[in-house]
This record gives sequence, structure tokens and C-alpha cells, in this order.
Amino acid sequence: MEQPLTPRVDQPLKPRGGQRLKPRRHRQVTPNRTQQKTQAPLPSPADVPVPGPGIPVPEPRPAEAPKADAAKTEEKTEGPKTAGAPDRFNEEKSHPKRQVRPEPSAPEPPAVAPTPTQKPDIAEPEAQAPAVAPQPPQKPADAGDKKMLPDPRSADLPDGKMPAEEVACRERLKALGVEFEEHKAESNPEIGCSIPYPIVIKTIGKSIAIAPGTELNCPMAEVAARFAANVIQPAAKADFGADLKSISQASAFVCRPRNGTRKLSEHAFGNALDIAGFTLSDGKKIEIGPAPPEQDAKFLNAVRKAACGPFKTVLGPGADADHSLHFHLDLEPRRHGGTFCQ
Repeated sequence: MEQPLTPRVDQPLKPRGGQRLKPRRHRQVTPNRTQQKTQAPLPSPADVPVPGPGIPVPEPRPAEAPKADAAKTEEKTEGPKTAGAPDRFNEEKSHPKRQVRPEPSAPEPPAVAPTPTQKPDIAEPEAQAPAVAPQPPQKPADAGDKKMLPDPRSADLPDGKMPAEEVACRERLKALGVEFEEHKAESNPEIGCSIPYPIVIKTIGKSIAIAPGTELNCPMAEVAARFAANVIQPAAKADFGADLKSISQASAFVCRPRNGTRKLSEHAFGNALDIAGFTLSDGKKIEIGPAPPEQDAKFLNAVRKAACGPFKTVLGPGADADHSLHFHLDLEPRRHGGTFCQ
């Protein structure tokens, strides 16, 4: 039985930190720490002692060991690195540097500004307006495609014989000195206008003319004649010292609706009269407007105020834009015989 032999004193020992220790006879005492930076040369095969018979030979270290030992030696010689500092060498080796792209610079303006293309010497002919402006298409009498609201008077048609009330009305007109002519019946089924027994008056009383020719129904003509004789004539005499000579009418029978509505106007039945002004026997003219002279305004206000009663509707300057230049008088039937005056 073989007993284990004690290793020889001159047998190389394994280094503690994985570094091979040199034999004692080949060790050199390093004078200071700075000399440790230089790595000690490895012993040659001649320097390594050959073990005698029966002595176990230590196993050779792997080939990577010297590299690892050299790396550890380098770490010892370089000293500890700053904590948290990145390994810039490895980082730069593994990640190539990024190239910084240059910022685009603004384009430089051209040295000479481009010259615009010159227009030809021959000027183009300018478009000329037509000699006659095109006229818009005329609106139909109903002022729109909307159908008018029904009115019971639209169905009135003349009979074979004139009714007794129409005959009596004409007799009263003659007594008032009104000159008139019979006119054929007016009717428009599509719109609804109708005057079964119209007349055209030439004078509205004794020596009081009305122009142009005024087509009305007989009841409206009678009320207008009485108003001229009983109100307008005395007012002109009192304010101006002259008689009323004539009345300028702006509208009588017109087949149309009221402005901006679907309701038929009283003009569509010959039941309305628009007065634009008056002429006195001395030649003075009094025109109806928004701002007449003071004396004219006094006369016009008296006439307008007195008209509210005999007529059921009285409109004039200040009521709306459509009646700023005339008096509108009509006999529109209202509940309980009421009036509408503005």
C-alpha cells in the first residue's frame, strides 16, 4: 500500500487568486507597486523542475487561464474604477458613433431678382357693357307662385240685371256732382280679383277733378266723394284761403295682393284709393311726404285724422315704407265696424 507523499518544498504551489506562483528560486522581489504593472514573464520549460518518480504531477491549466490571469493583473495594476462610470471603451467598440446630420440652411436669395414677363404692346380689348341693359323678367300679378288666400268677394260676378243697391248708389253720386262712366266687369279667377259693377270717375265732386282716371266700385267712390266735399274742401279753405281744385290719385283698382303677403289687397276689389297730393284753386300744390312744410303738414294731418272713421283703413307717411308718399284709404270690412289707422 502506497502512502501519499508530501509534496516537495520546491514543487510549485497553485496561486490563490488563480495566478500561478513561480518557484522560490525564480521569484523576484518587486521593489515597489509601480513595477507590478509590468507582467512577469512566464517560466520556460527548462526552469520548471521535473518531479521525481511517484510524485503526482499537477494538471495543466486551460489555455484561457493566462488570459484571465492577465486581465486580473491588469485590474489590479490599474486600480479601482470610479463607481457608476460606464465602460466607454467597450461602449464605443460595440456601438459606433452616430453621425450628426447638419441642419439645413436657408436658401440664399438670388443675386438678381427675376424680371416679370412683359405684357405685349397690343392691349387686349376691354369688355364693353351692352348698349341696352337686359331687363329682368316681369313678375306675375300675384307676385309669386304662392296661391292667394281665398276671399269670398273673388266669386262675385255681374248678373244679367244690375242690382237695386248699385242703381241707388249711382243716383247718389250724380247728386253729389260726381262725373263717372260705367266700366265692364273685372274678374281674374287665378288671382281672385273681382269688381262686378265698376265705374271710372272723372270728378269727385262739384268742380273737384281727380286724375288720372280712377276705377272704383260704387260704394268706395261715394265715400270718397263725400269725404272730399265734407272734409278736404273746408280744410283747404280754412288753411290756405283757396278751394280744392283737384286730387292726384296714385292707385285705384289694381289686381294684386298686399305687399309681402298672400292676402289680396283692397285694390283688387276696387275698394281702395291712394291719394298722392292736392292742387288748390290758386295753383298751390300740396304733396304728401314724410317731411312737408309746416303749413302743409298741418293741413295733411287734419285730413288724415278726419279720414279715420269714414274709411276703415287709413295709412300714410310713418306707417311703413310703402305708404311714405301717399294716403291709403279703403273700406275693408272689419269686425264690429272697427278701423285701422296709422
